[in-house]
Amino acid sequence: MSRYIKYLALCFASIFLITTAPLQAWGAGENSSLAATAGSTLAEAAETSATADSAEKASPDEAAAFFYEHDPMENPKAAEDIMVNPDAVYGYSPRPDSVRLKAYADADWSDAALVESARQDRLAYHESFKELYRMIEQMLGEAKNVEEIARAVSTRRNEIRLESYKDNPQGLEKVKKSNLDTYGNENGPTPESLYEKYGSWQTVLEKSLSSNPGMDACLGLYDMYYDTYDIEEKVLQAADSETEAENTDAAEDDAQETADNIEETADSTEAAESDMEETAAAVETRTYKVVSGDSLWNIAQDQYGDGSKWNVIYEANKEEISDPGLIFPGQELKIPNAA
Repeated sequence: MSRYIKYLALCFASIFLITTAPLQAWGAGENSSLAATAGSTLAEAAETSATADSAEKASPDEAAAFFYEHDPMENPKAAEDIMVNPDAVYGYSPRPDSVRLKAYADADWSDAALVESARQDRLAYHESFKELYRMIEQMLGEAKNVEEIARAVSTRRNEIRLESYKDNPQGLEKVKKSNLDTYGNENGPTPESLYEKYGSWQTVLEKSLSSNPGMDACLGLYDMYYDTYDIEEKVLQAADSETEAENTDAAEDDAQETADNIEETADSTEAAESDMEETAAAVETRTYKVVSGDSLWNIAQDQYGDGSKWNVIYEANKEEISDPGLIFPGQELKIPNAA
């Protein structure tokens, strides 16, 4: 475009000079005036060209502004947790009134280095769940219902956690003991106990995956993991279809069975919670203040000499860390002994 403008300007100037050439006989004064006019014309052409060049150079910068192909605010789950923030690196930051992300609302989301560090931690966190996403897709293809999927995924997540201690037999023994004291099962919470706690198999599945599209949006990952949110939608659709297919008698039987199970396990649940509190009080802990660039993995590596023990720190700080894939400078974490 700028070359075209330059060309037109030069043509105009040339025509002007040619048509005024016969007037040179009028004398030096007139020639000077014509030369000044021609020079002014060329200067204006150059200025116009420079303006066009400047406009062209600004366009790539504007095109480089970050945007998502899929709008996070159209996802109700994400919209509950985030707000548009023009100063944020990726255009969004946690809402102060968010239930899941309010702990991160005061972080500086315009700090590119801080956000990039958190982004890398989040990527590593997502990587560990790829197997679970594949499992869900396969089970949906086999027309499994939401309960079957939630049971399989929550059980496999427990297994993945224990497998992370394969080179640390002492740590594995400690985790199994903690699980036994807390959940009454050395492998971790059972699908039944999770259902009792959350009240629906859909919630059990969500908790097993720790899916949080709002946090992904704040870290520039929403488009990258958009298909995983679709998996959750597919599970919801499967749950709706399943509900429509059930008859009233079956639904009433399930409700009665659930009520009976809750009544039968109430005493054991209270005992397990009491044991958990006693165990937590007995564990000697120290504190650690998070600095920029930290992740649970590298804190565990520094404190225990083994990054795979990050689960120990996470379990001890669940009230402070809503997302194990994201921690911020200034947070004080309890560091239990993990001999």
